[in-house]
Amino acid sequence: MSKVDNITSVNDLVIKFANVNGTGSASANNMFAKAIFRMGLSVSPKNIFPSNIQGLPTWYEVRVSDKGYLGRRGGIDIMVCVNPQSMAKDIQEVSPGGYFIYDNTKPLDLRLLRNDITFIGLPLTKICLDEYKDARQRQLFKNVIYVGALAALINIEFDVLTGLIADQFKGKEKLIAPNIHAMELGFQYAQENIQCPLGVTLERRDNLGEKILIDGNTACGLGAVYGGATMAGWYPITPSTSVVEGFEKYCKRLRIDPGTGKKNYAIVQAEDELAAIGMVIGANWNGARAFTATSGPGISLMSEFLGLAYFAEIPTVLIDVQRSGPSTGMPTRTQQSDVMACAYASHGDTKHVLVFPSTPKECFDMTAEAFDLADHLQTPIIMLTDLDLGMNDNMSDPLEWDDKREYNRGKVFNAEQLEEMSEKFGRYLDVDGDGIPYRTYPGTHPTKGSFFTRGTSRDEYAVYTEDGSEYVKNMERLLHKWETAKGLVPKPEIINCEGGSSVGILHFGTSADATREASDYLAESGITVDTCRIRAFPFNQEIEDFVANHETVFVVEQNRDAQMRSLLVNDCDIDPKHLIPVLNYDGMPITARYIQEKVESHISGAKVTPLRSKTNKK
Repeated sequence: MSKVDNITSVNDLVIKFANVNGTGSASANNMFAKAIFRMGLSVSPKNIFPSNIQGLPTWYEVRVSDKGYLGRRGGIDIMVCVNPQSMAKDIQEVSPGGYFIYDNTKPLDLRLLRNDITFIGLPLTKICLDEYKDARQRQLFKNVIYVGALAALINIEFDVLTGLIADQFKGKEKLIAPNIHAMELGFQYAQENIQCPLGVTLERRDNLGEKILIDGNTACGLGAVYGGATMAGWYPITPSTSVVEGFEKYCKRLRIDPGTGKKNYAIVQAEDELAAIGMVIGANWNGARAFTATSGPGISLMSEFLGLAYFAEIPTVLIDVQRSGPSTGMPTRTQQSDVMACAYASHGDTKHVLVFPSTPKECFDMTAEAFDLADHLQTPIIMLTDLDLGMNDNMSDPLEWDDKREYNRGKVFNAEQLEEMSEKFGRYLDVDGDGIPYRTYPGTHPTKGSFFTRGTSRDEYAVYTEDGSEYVKNMERLLHKWETAKGLVPKPEIINCEGGSSVGILHFGTSADATREASDYLAESGITVDTCRIRAFPFNQEIEDFVANHETVFVVEQNRDAQMRSLLVNDCDIDPKHLIPVLNYDGMPITARYIQEKVESHISGAKVTPLRSKTNKK
């Protein structure tokens, strides 16, 4: 190993694995992250994979933090590289004082050497050639061997790893011993040939309480079950497919009639996204709770039907797991770039209620609440997650449900109420002054209430008309309902420093963890900030007050065009000069160090105007 001034830390590191897609590395890397979690440490893994099936570079980044930080920090302390394709780039990513671990079966190209990091060679290919005859075994066990070596290098408890192997191959016991043996090969080689442990090391902690590891898509699927959904219409698209797969998995356990064994749910894979949202709207109109899940390209296709649901006032739930666009973009990279597309989906004067979860628990809670909100407001509710939250394991509080909770089905007249009515039922009458009319389920009464609806102008009794005054009356009522929604959607999460600050940061979704960490870094450098996490659109008064009460307000988001900032300007009539964008759109989750740098640069006057970064190397 080179003699350099190495990074030293305990339970504070970022490690990145550089692999080849389709070689089984994701399983080994995931086991590495779970082992750290089982040692009682806060861990945040990010799987960075290509959109092909096999052969291209793939990475897996793991953050460990004693302070409980779960966002990307920025910088790489340890790089484990077993992919020659990406080696030159991977070496340059390592922070000064960090470690580069590589397969030294073949000599390293001397032109790639750096004198400020430590190179550690593991003869992974040679070990596999000596130990295994089967080519597939050599490929798969190479990953397990480097996990074993890391156990020695950074002090991962070996019995935790063997326990994970036993869990992973439960029911396939003949695979347990070979995997443990492969791990022992790496562990023994590191102990005998490398000075262990490194300066970056781990120690067991027991402060995670009841925390769990779960991905956001699975939490959404389970939330849909608990929220009362019995139907999903969908078309597969990365990265949202596993939402409906999760829904189906839990329906098979929780939506089966115990007496007859009959399925009390329907999942329909449509021919395209347009058909999927049409089925969902039809099911909701008929009284079911139904939803769909998609990503950016699907939002584009669903926009016309979303306008129908808005104008006809039909409850609809849509989960948008955002990815990099436009067009096909980078389908396996994350972004927050569907904000404007979802807020104003469809032509004409249309506004949709949006909710923005930041954790798997919020994915579960907000999905369940979305069905209540959709029924209450009789309108589409769009939940915007993203690939980072949806497809990666995230540390989360446990998912909880109150069995006494009752669903809010909104203003629905039953047959008895319709029969007792002396006046004519008006589907689009604002009886209560909140902009929300009463509705009925089709077939509730033979002559009253039930009606066919369409996406054309009508009067308060659902009778077709092209009278401009009736159209205006309807559009004004929809706008009044929008004001009512401000008191029903999830409130923002505001964190004020002691004594307050003149600097505020607005953020939402998966920018939350990095923003929290960046705020601590800024405080250490003498800049205190208040933060406001936006959890829904329409914006309520608290968000407007937060902006008004701070001289400088940064808006952190992961897209090029500052879409949330534009939404704030449009909806709250805020002076654009008052909102400073902090933007990242390289497909990787934003980092704390990047946010810190942009805020410090602006405040110090080093940057006269806010910069739009094209990279996220920090």
